[in-house]
This record gives sequence, C-alpha cells and structure tokens, in this order.
Amino acid sequence: MKRVIRPGATLGVLGGGQLGRMFTLAAHELGYRVHVLASEWNSPCGQAADAEFVAGLDDTAKVAEFLAGVDVVTYETENIPVEVIEQASDRIPVCPGRDLLFLSQHRLREKGALRDHGFPVCDFLAIDDPHALRQAVQKLGLPSVLKTASGGYDGKGQWLLRSDTDLAQVAEEACAAQEPVPVGLPNQANWILESYVPFECEFSVVAVRGSSGEFASYGPIRNDHARHILDVSCCPALLPRTSTQQALQIARDLADTWAIVGVFCIEFFLVADGQVLINEIAPRPHNSGHLTIDAHDSSQFEQQVRAICGLPLGSARQSSPAAMANLLGDLWQAGQPHWEAALADPRVKLHLYGKRDPRVGRKMGHLTVLADSAEEARHLVLSARDRLLQFRHD
Repeated sequence: MKRVIRPGATLGVLGGGQLGRMFTLAAHELGYRVHVLASEWNSPCGQAADAEFVAGLDDTAKVAEFLAGVDVVTYETENIPVEVIEQASDRIPVCPGRDLLFLSQHRLREKGALRDHGFPVCDFLAIDDPHALRQAVQKLGLPSVLKTASGGYDGKGQWLLRSDTDLAQVAEEACAAQEPVPVGLPNQANWILESYVPFECEFSVVAVRGSSGEFASYGPIRNDHARHILDVSCCPALLPRTSTQQALQIARDLADTWAIVGVFCIEFFLVADGQVLINEIAPRPHNSGHLTIDAHDSSQFEQQVRAICGLPLGSARQSSPAAMANLLGDLWQAGQPHWEAALADPRVKLHLYGKRDPRVGRKMGHLTVLADSAEEARHLVLSARDRLLQFRHD
C-alpha cells in the first residue's frame, strides 16, 4: 500500500528559486505547509514558504535540521549534490529521487543512459581535452556543438563549431570556462561533442508520474528561444500527429524506466522527417510548463504536490490554447516596466517571482495569455510584453 502524506503535513523544498515558489503556492492551496532550504534569505520560495532555512548544501548540520521538520522532500533545481539526496533519503521520501537527478547532472551520463535504453538522441562523443577537438570533429563532422558535460544553462558552456577555423578559439574558450568536475564523478570527461541537429523547432513535454505508476502529461509545448534563453512557449505546439504521439510515448516510457515519482520535463528537437530527438531532461517542473498554471485543470506544480504526497493525480486537460512569455531583467534597465499597459488586456496574467535584483538575462517573471488559438495567444502575449516598455516609472 502506497504511503499518503495528507494535507496538514510539511513539505520540504531544496532550492529557493521561482519553481519552489510556485510549488509552495500550489501546496498551500492543498492545505500543506512548506519549508525551504535556500542559499539566501528572502528567496523567491522563502517569501511564500512557512519557514526558510538558509545554508549551503554542504552544511550537514543545517541540512539535518531542515530535514527533521518535513515529511517529504522535493527539489526545484538539479544543482543539488547527490550526497544531500542520499542523506535525506535515509530519513524521509525524496521525489523525484536520486536516479533522474544523477543522470541530469552530467550530459554524457544522461545521453549515454538514454541511448542505452533505446531513446532517440543525437550522435555524441566524450571529450577529455578540448584541444583534442579536431580528432573528434573528424568523426562527427561539422557543424557540431561542444558543451561542458556538467553545469551550464541558458546557452552558457556551449559552442557551435561551423568550420575548422572555429576549433582553436573554441578550445581556448572551453578551457577557460571549465568548472571543477563535481564530487562523485571520477574519470568522467569534462566535455561532450554533439552532432548539430538541423531541427524544425524545439518543444517540450512536461509529465508527472505517481508512486503507483499513474501518469499524466502536458503538451507538446512549442518553445522559442532568444539568446539561448526560453522566450515564448505555446501550447498546443501543432506538431505532426505522429511526432506528438512519439514524444508522449517517450515521456511515459522514460517515467517508467526510471520509476520517477514527481514532475519532470523532456526537451525535444523536431527534425525534418518528423522524428523527434531528446535534447535534455529536467528532473523538476519546467519554465515551459508555467502556462499550465492558467491553462490547465491542474498545473505542473499542483501535480508535483499530488505525486510526492501519494495523492491521485489531477486532470491535465487544457481549457484553452495558451502562450507564455518570459520577463527578463532587461525590461527593468530603464526603470519599472509599465504593468498597467500590459494588463490593460484582461486576458493577460502576470506572474512575478519576487526577485530583488533585475539583472540582464535573469528570469523575473512571466506573462500568460489564453486565446482561441496558439497563434493568437502568442501574438497577444508578445504584444502585452511590448507594452511594458511604452512608459517608465521612476
């Protein structure tokens, strides 16, 4: 009989970012308390949580104090040392658990495991030394993409190789950007070289699996990026039917293969022949799934609460086509955005994350619009974001 953690219990979140904040808001609606372990006071999640513990994840005493007060633990970032998950698992359930997190923290390990289980990925090679790129490029061909095997996000730690003249410069930049290999990864290469994928579009499937194997999914969700950062997401993605079916089946098979309990996301490429390739896995709710808060019966965050607590999953039915646009710190560079102009359209939903420092490229919030079609929703949400810049407030 599966364990059920009923409303009134306390849920723990590792990480203080916006994903934890939105999880906390969903948990409160279901009657749960939430404690967060964050790296700084007044974090986005800490502002919403019932208690905020502030410490580094290497502070074993503080981690133990945090764990002593919660009934189950989840995480809102993959930058969690596996040792912390193992420490927590000795006391209480941790969802999604260690295995998917461990895979997602190292691109070579992730791609290798996916390939070994028959999931579709691009061709790739391990690179021990970026100065040895030339030999690897001869095997994979050009163009190709060099990535740090661990770390890196929003395009950081990635280099596109278009010609032989790029090799020396990219090798030098890769060495300069190298981060220490995480603890527990002996004999792991520091870089991965991937074949360039001439994709037609990028899309994602956000999915949830319960402890008894029940499954629900959102999408596919079409994603457009700007400067390697997610810019706009639209659902439905309007992919070929066979591509949609393939992606949804991959999500279900992957969830069962690793016995996931919780929410995860698969980022895909759609290639010219209608086939799909897995780009990356996120062992947590995903930026592209934020539109589920307004567009679906149960959001990805409500599903995360339900899954980790052993409750029946909610409906993932979409009420209307929707689009989401990220709000980056760039919008604040000349003063406060003109919120009234964006919200003049009553269909626009504003979600801000409570971050104090609006740095360029930093995700500060998002807008969501529901409409009669995904194309109309996309047009409306971009128009609303454009109106934020019409006037400024000091």
